[in-house]
Amino acid sequence: MQGYQLTFFMQQDRKHGRLPLAEWLLQEARRLGVAGATLISASEGFGHAHKLHSAHFFELADQPIEVMMAVSETDAERLFERLREEKINIFYVKAAIEFGMTGEL
Repeated sequence: MQGYQLTFFMQQDRKHGRLPLAEWLLQEARRLGVAGATLISASEGFGHAHKLHSAHFFELADQPIEVMMAVSETDAERLFERLREEKINIFYVKAAIEFGMTGEL
């Protein structure tokens, strides 16, 4: 199948409404029918302002988070439309990919 790998980058403490933004993205992707998504916690990273973000022993609020999914073109369009509707401004990478399963289920 042809589509896109979408990767969204944020800090753990970023929220949308009452939910952490990463959790909102996962729930919204599921609601839209995306087949799967993965939340990845990183130990360190820096963004466009070159500020270092990292997980600390007692405080994880600044920990870098990625939400990654493989989606069809239609799913990507629907997800980006929801982000526009919700006025969410977030850094992302959208890369054209081929994806599928290696064997029969």
